[in-house]
Amino acid sequence: MAKSTSSGRTQRMLRVGEQVRAALVQVLQRGEVRDALIESTVISISEVRMSTDLKVATAYVTPLGVADHDGIIEALNRHAKFLRGRLSPHLRQMKYMPEVRFKDDTSFDNYKKIDDLLRSPDVARDLGPSDDEADDR
Repeated sequence: MAKSTSSGRTQRMLRVGEQVRAALVQVLQRGEVRDALIESTVISISEVRMSTDLKVATAYVTPLGVADHDGIIEALNRHAKFLRGRLSPHLRQMKYMPEVRFKDDTSFDNYKKIDDLLRSPDVARDLGPSDDEADDR
């Protein structure tokens, strides 16, 4: 059987990434990380992307209600080895426990920029009246 040459993520990478995300959420919800900054912040993990060999997990996180995301990301990366150890009971089926890296999730900012652009007067003018308004005439 020939291997796929596409650079897309495989079903296995997506499944394992979701399992790692769920395990990270459980560990963080229980407050197992003893860091005042992490304990006092609500952290949303939107996605975990796995490397092709499943040995590196990159978690995209958004600290909610905090202006400075860099401090939270640094604190999570400082405790990455501890978190990796706490993930092992949740991921027993894996041959190797993945190294966890944390990055700031900027996708919400990108969505907001696109939404603001679509709502701008210039775009509204170019789009013209909506189909509902044209039907009323």
